[in-house]
Amino acid sequence: TSVMQYKSGAPRNLREIAAQLGVAKVLEGSVQRSGNKVRVHAQLIDTRTDAHVWAERSDRPLDDVFAIQSEIAEAIAGQLKAKLSPQEKSAINTPPTTDLQAYDLYLRAQTLHADSTNTTHATVKLPQAVRALEEALARDPNFLLAWCELAKVHGYIYWQGIDHAPARLEQVRAAVETAARLQPDAGEPHLARANYYYQGFRDYVRSREELDLARRTLPNNAEIYARSGYIDRRQGRWAESVRNLERALELDPRNFFIMQQQALTYQQIHRYDEQAHILDRALTVIPGDPYTRIIRAAVAIDRDADIRPFQATLAALLAEHPDIGPAVEDPMVGLCERTPAAAARLLANYPRGGIANNGINYPHAYWEGVIARGQGDQTRAHEAFAMARAEVAKAVAAEPNLATAISLLGIIDAGLGNKDRAITEGRRACELLPINQDASDGVAIAANLAQIYAWTGEKTAAVDQIAAIEKVPSLLTYGQLKLHPLWDDLRGDARFEALVASLAPKP
Repeated sequence: TSVMQYKSGAPRNLREIAAQLGVAKVLEGSVQRSGNKVRVHAQLIDTRTDAHVWAERSDRPLDDVFAIQSEIAEAIAGQLKAKLSPQEKSAINTPPTTDLQAYDLYLRAQTLHADSTNTTHATVKLPQAVRALEEALARDPNFLLAWCELAKVHGYIYWQGIDHAPARLEQVRAAVETAARLQPDAGEPHLARANYYYQGFRDYVRSREELDLARRTLPNNAEIYARSGYIDRRQGRWAESVRNLERALELDPRNFFIMQQQALTYQQIHRYDEQAHILDRALTVIPGDPYTRIIRAAVAIDRDADIRPFQATLAALLAEHPDIGPAVEDPMVGLCERTPAAAARLLANYPRGGIANNGINYPHAYWEGVIARGQGDQTRAHEAFAMARAEVAKAVAAEPNLATAISLLGIIDAGLGNKDRAITEGRRACELLPINQDASDGVAIAANLAQIYAWTGEKTAAVDQIAAIEKVPSLLTYGQLKLHPLWDDLRGDARFEALVASLAPKP
């Protein structure tokens, strides 16, 4: 992930690259292909002195490309005086697959998976990654890494809610078990199983156990540290989460996805300067990335209730890319503008099919209802919420204990005026996924209950709920409470206003 950004065709400075990656030596070279022949030239350079430590040229049949790779790896290990264990030597000399086209498909799938940090991208690119991996595995059914990648992609589709059907989770399990049968002692199947427990069941204890097993053979795998950081975050171990994600970035220092996740952690614990810093760093990896620019601008909303950086950034993005709206529009940010133009823009850009998050799809009609309610159009709000309820109710019927779906249903019922039902659903969701079981999503569901209380006229309960939430890390920030229309029912309440004022940044 870190080094693909230095691919051929881009200007490169080895000393700068070494500094960016935190390394002293860099392997560079070229590959030339003619028919079924390949010429590989490789050299190891000490970037501190520009000295060539080692160089080699190989002319071989294309089918021997993995053998060339193994020879180069062993030669470099020797030059660096690295002591290889028998398992490491075996891993170096074992090709991931004997089918070059399968390997190419696997690499393409990895690229698609890496570009799915934005939910809008994920909905399109993850199914493409699945198809590429399935084609690779049809060519080589013993391709371990492809099975593990397939499990991860299916798992992310399920976790995000793009497809939360049991059949999707079964595909994750099947891919993990196939990988484990192929190489039971390898670390990769354990890592895939860790993702399975995390994304499929929120079983963070068993997920961590699998990560510990994976670490035995993959001690410097950045993904293991990153996944540990995500588990720490779910378990409310915030300092440990920061440390694990920092270690992951030391090992994979230009990993865009991990940077975004570290920024999310800083946002939740309200360390806004560090959030801004890591987002600025991410923008050195993918300069101009629209979604990251929007997130960076929104730091001022959370910290200072200042909408101006967001407005300026969005205007610049729309000027650069007039069709960029659907990729960057976030109702939790855009509605803080509190203008009819912003509301109209949001509804125009929000996907008609909705956006999946935390296992449940948020329908377009839901935000239609939120906006109509905020504008005082009760008839339109009721129509939109009724449409949204029909969709979300189907999800709850399919998974009666899915807390995120029940919580959303409670908000919709509150919008429809079904007070008792809404409060029951909001409380039920909190019982199914309390903060002590999931410090990230649990607190979001607790915030939803506060919204339900506010919308149903239970102002005292709403303020009590918000006060409790503000004692723990959450995304219910000063700016959100100050600006977002979701909380307009509480404006003018003395306790609410005092609570919001207490969260304002200190001079």
